[in-house]
Amino acid sequence: MIVTTTENIPGTKVVKTIGQVFGLTVRSRSIGGNIAAGLKSLAGGEIGSYVKLNEDARRQALDRMVQNATAMGANAVTMMRFDSTEMGKSMSEIVAYGTAQVVESVSTPPPAS
Repeated sequence: MIVTTTENIPGTKVVKTIGQVFGLTVRSRSIGGNIAAGLKSLAGGEIGSYVKLNEDARRQALDRMVQNATAMGANAVTMMRFDSTEMGKSMSEIVAYGTAQVVESVSTPPPAS
């Protein structure tokens, strides 16, 4: 599956635009994780547990988007974006979305001699 943040994929042509596709996850930290992160925030610096949480959430949202695009018959997703929303005090929603398409390679003619 080709996933790109651009509108076009060089070397391909769009055979069919299927439509919007997305993958969604909602994550929360445990109470212990929130306390540890709160203490870390007092000292400053990167909060590794939150970085990992967000990386994992983005990966899961992206994987779910690809699964949905595959189920729709697509072989590419263009204009892919991430969005996130806070839900309450301890939960975050992460969504990956884009346009599901069927693309095929275009062959370029050899240069004239």
